[in-house]
Amino acid sequence: MPAQGLVIDWAQMPTYNTVMSVAVGAGLILLVMLGRDLLRSPGKVVVEGWSLAFGVLGLILTATGLHMTLTWPLAAGGFPFDNIIFGETSLAFGVLLLAAAFYLWTRGRAALAREDATDHLRAVARPVSVFVLGMGLGLIAIAVAGVTYQLFAAPPEEPISGAFAAYPLVEAIFMSGLIALVGLGAILFPFALRDGAARGLRVVIGWAWGLAGVAFLLFGAMNFFTHIGLIVNTMG
Repeated sequence: MPAQGLVIDWAQMPTYNTVMSVAVGAGLILLVMLGRDLLRSPGKVVVEGWSLAFGVLGLILTATGLHMTLTWPLAAGGFPFDNIIFGETSLAFGVLLLAAAFYLWTRGRAALAREDATDHLRAVARPVSVFVLGMGLGLIAIAVAGVTYQLFAAPPEEPISGAFAAYPLVEAIFMSGLIALVGLGAILFPFALRDGAARGLRVVIGWAWGLAGVAFLLFGAMNFFTHIGLIVNTMG
């Protein structure tokens, strides 16, 4: 039976950070997998498959992130900071994935056929790494804000996550930690593209994005249940 406590007018408060979280998680995991394959055996990479995967995820994140970014506030009166935290970051990641998809589809085979394929790809990625660095710093700022203002706490009406409603720092630390992991990898990314960069930088980036990607993927999948439960329990 729906709870009789919190009531939300969901017509005025759309939410879809479920599919956004799954797409972000999948995108991070795929970036780590592609990076590993490029370093080990670039000649065996099937660029069309990676291009399609990045294109699918990029389209989802760009469309949802753009709508959330340009609709202010999307969460009508409830959580307007979601526009910044989820909308703007998803938009940035989505456009980056679309750019990667376009490059791999149009230039990927030729780039990987070069004798200096790895060096060439590093040179191609170097200019956009400035934006990646900036977004990484922004993610760290979001993580700090999440803990400082105890954001991300689910209401008690939300299944599973709502069990920690009385302890807002729990989910604040969890979500902020995931966001900070992605930010750390993004900050290190430009330095890993430098000639002679230490292998340890790539390892740290891989672990940071890989762990955060798995967590975002599983958390987003779980939220397909918890968010449905929250809507049912707060429809009034």
